[in-house]
Amino acid sequence: MARAREAVAPAPAPAAALSAAQARVVRAALDLFAEHGVGGTSLQMIADALGVTKAAVYHQFRTKDDIVLAAAEAELARLEDVLGRADAEASPAQARRVLVASIVDLAVEGRRTTSVILNDPVIRQFFAGQERFRRVLGRMTTLLMGGTDAPDARVTTAVFLAAVSGAVMHPLVAALDDDTLRGQLRHMADKLLGP
Repeated sequence: MARAREAVAPAPAPAAALSAAQARVVRAALDLFAEHGVGGTSLQMIADALGVTKAAVYHQFRTKDDIVLAAAEAELARLEDVLGRADAEASPAQARRVLVASIVDLAVEGRRTTSVILNDPVIRQFFAGQERFRRVLGRMTTLLMGGTDAPDARVTTAVFLAAVSGAVMHPLVAALDDDTLRGQLRHMADKLLGP
């Protein structure tokens, strides 16, 4: 049974799904963005990675900014899905556990691409201007803070999010396999946020 939450706004409808060809362009772009940054990646580089002409990329997306936005939208949709699963839990404590585990899973899964991209200034600027992102971030932090707005809950939540996003990209963990890293991050989260 899902619980009602007055302080949490309902999730908006997700963005339109990408076609298979658009998804291939976005995946290639994500790999290049992770390696070269958004600003250091050209449409020609994306076309070369796909083995197609630049015109073929333009057929899917009018500009590189459109590709960047599609990549950001895809990540936002994944986070909305995670929040939906957490919101479906019967208790706030279980919702928080599901959300923490899912945030760790997303970070580990995307540690070689997505995490780098989300720290890119172009992507950060995009997200900063999006009302949908602010709503999703608000829902996420409300769940993580356990419904309180106390300073210790704010700081602990900020430390958790920074630790996860920073740790997955850190050279000290580059050699760790995903399962080990996931387990260690969940253990760290339990110590920081409580079980």
